[in-house]
Amino acid sequence: MNKLSSKLGIRVLKLSALFAIFLISSCSIFGNQNYLSHRVADNSVIVTTKHGEAKYSALGEEAIEVHYLQNGIKQLPSFSKQESLKVRPLNVEDGWSKITLTNGALSAEINKYDSSVSFYRSGKLLTKQKSFFNNEEKLGFDFTLDSTEKIMGGGQRVLGMDRRGHRMPLYNRAHYGYTTESNQMNYSLPFIMSSKKYSVLFDNSASGFLDIAKTKADTLTFEAVGGRTAYIVFSGDSYPKLINNYVDVTGTQPLPPRWALGNIASRFGYRTEQEVRDTIDKFIEEDIPVDSIILDLYWFGKDIKGFMGNLDWDREVFPTPVKMISDLKQKGIKTILITEPFILSTSGRWQEAVDAGILAKDEDGLPKRFDFYFGNTGLIDVFDQKGIDWFSEIYTGLIAQGATGVWGDLGEPEVHPDDTIHFLSNTQQTARGDEIHNVYGHQWAKLVYDNQIKRLPNERPFILMRSGFAGSQRFGMIPWTGDVSRSWDGLKPQVELSLQMSLGGLAYTHSDLGGFAGGEVFDKEMYIRWLQYGIFQPIYRPHAQDNIAPEPVFHDQQTKDIIRRYIKLRYQLLPYNYTLAYQNSTTGMPLMRPVFFEDESDSNLLDIKDTYLWGDAFLVSPIVEPNLTTHKATTHKMSLPKGVWFDYWKGTRYQGDKDIQFPVTLETLPVMVRAGSFIPMVDSINNTESYSSKNLTLHYYADESVAQSEGEMYEDDGHSLDSIQSKAFELLSFSSKHTQEQLSISLERKGKGYKGMPSKRELTLVIHNWNKPVKRIEFSGKRLAISEYKLEPNSNKITISVNWEHQSTQLIIQ
Repeated sequence: MNKLSSKLGIRVLKLSALFAIFLISSCSIFGNQNYLSHRVADNSVIVTTKHGEAKYSALGEEAIEVHYLQNGIKQLPSFSKQESLKVRPLNVEDGWSKITLTNGALSAEINKYDSSVSFYRSGKLLTKQKSFFNNEEKLGFDFTLDSTEKIMGGGQRVLGMDRRGHRMPLYNRAHYGYTTESNQMNYSLPFIMSSKKYSVLFDNSASGFLDIAKTKADTLTFEAVGGRTAYIVFSGDSYPKLINNYVDVTGTQPLPPRWALGNIASRFGYRTEQEVRDTIDKFIEEDIPVDSIILDLYWFGKDIKGFMGNLDWDREVFPTPVKMISDLKQKGIKTILITEPFILSTSGRWQEAVDAGILAKDEDGLPKRFDFYFGNTGLIDVFDQKGIDWFSEIYTGLIAQGATGVWGDLGEPEVHPDDTIHFLSNTQQTARGDEIHNVYGHQWAKLVYDNQIKRLPNERPFILMRSGFAGSQRFGMIPWTGDVSRSWDGLKPQVELSLQMSLGGLAYTHSDLGGFAGGEVFDKEMYIRWLQYGIFQPIYRPHAQDNIAPEPVFHDQQTKDIIRRYIKLRYQLLPYNYTLAYQNSTTGMPLMRPVFFEDESDSNLLDIKDTYLWGDAFLVSPIVEPNLTTHKATTHKMSLPKGVWFDYWKGTRYQGDKDIQFPVTLETLPVMVRAGSFIPMVDSINNTESYSSKNLTLHYYADESVAQSEGEMYEDDGHSLDSIQSKAFELLSFSSKHTQEQLSISLERKGKGYKGMPSKRELTLVIHNWNKPVKRIEFSGKRLAISEYKLEPNSNKITISVNWEHQSTQLIIQ
């Protein structure tokens, strides 16, 4: 017994020694076991570690937020999330080595030993937050990436659709005259979207970097100089659903006023009241539709330098501004005024701004002054309630004068020293320039939006700004792609820029049509190609330095004739385009959609940056290279997705899933229409003041390869702020069934309706790609007389005219 006890004792000692070695090894491997405990509070899971707490919350469908609240780290507020966002319950499972949190199909596994967090969707690993770091210089996170996954995001960059292999500054900064490459521009987003259908948003406003496997292999790194140590992971079963889950947290874009989808006259800049009046008269004379005009900085000063901050009319050159705005309104024209957040010390409001205490401070508590291109200046503190109130009163005054929209320029801010001190009234904190820089434009847009809906509670704001942050779309912000070079190389990246921003919820990103910067000689072909492309982008706004007129009305007859046709088409497509705006406002679905939405299993489609879908019906491939034989027919290489497609101009049928040579002339933009598409259109109008869909043309692209399809058309009064929320709209639904024997199209109307809604419609149905004999056509069970439809054998079309009183009904063609 004694020998046995001795042997057992030795074994116990050996086992104890081995266990001690294991524990030491475990501490080394798992980061000294940071986990201490966890609890559930207010639907969030809070994990306590040796260094502080980490909070895990479900913010929406398939979205989980992680917020590190570690000792000694200053926390700025969240700017990306909707203010009214409610935390959802999480399903929590506590295991020996991990805590599993589940929100729908998305789950997060928190490793108790090393505090890493692995994210899964339906059991499949998406990514892993493998470290959180904090030192004297920076803080941030590392995430794992698969070796094959492609990563989009980062906001405005010209780097290709897949941003993997790039280290991108997160600091909004203008890139004047950019062309085919840019790693830093006006609007950076601390956001990525993966080909594995997940997204990560780093909810931190501070200056930093987004490193996508550039410095560390297969590693996504976010780092910043300070800010908020939080991120949100999103997942979805498709790319559109992933975007939908993202905007559920960050906010959807409010529906813009219908007139915002029309033609906007703009230049840098209109120098006199008479020039403004003459420009609009020229549009009317040339029969080119126009809805609004933007006044650049000459409305408050005769020169570029020295006057910024006046924020009042220069009466020498704009002697009767209120009458001018009123007169323009009588012609159906809205007036949009530029404003900037800088108050020059030479401006008429400098002392007023100092006395009111509305300028950001220096480290001694005095108004921070610095020099930049426009002069010696201070910066309005749009985070301080005093600055908010003062600036809001400026906009209130402009609204009272009749101004309809606001252009906020230089809002990166263009110059923003780090030793600029801002006061955040809502949290009673101060923040340095670099901590708050990227949300300056975001907060400015919020100021303008809040003030406008307070002053005009039944009108939708129009807010044009070139810088902001994640979630700025919920304030109605309409960004553009900055001061692009007026050149072919400036045109080339515009599709990429708009698509990338749309993935991050900013679906109205558009370009200065025709290019802005430089250009000493008018390049007619480039100008025409850019303005043709603009018809199928969210906002139509030619804008440039005025050494060459950006407006088509001031060019030669051929240019005017070509552009007039396209702008009129833009207005005819208003029912279709307005429906895209509705879809974006309710789901986040972009107006410009990447081709990879078509086949989510084909990762090669992620790289396409020069062709896109305009809604679901149109495929657009802008011409971005000069063709020296512009007066002769030529071709343009175009990659077609799967399915059947039609040349929009000629009706030629193409089988998809291959490259084609699209025939073009100077008058032709390569545009295809998907088989099975419904495209609602109206007749030509001069501007949206005369818009009506009482006379509606519904185009349907028939093909027996499409057995059934659906479409819709959204209509409201075009301006009321709460049309969607109050259901004061109508939604027309179209569906088709196509067999060898017949084509049937069902029509239906839903919704409460709105003031001015047509009680019935004179409906013209145009059936494309019909090359068979017609035996009979019925509408609402009644056979149509031959006089009620027209066969066009040469163009393979049938045109049918009926009165539709909005009853659920069918059109049948046999």
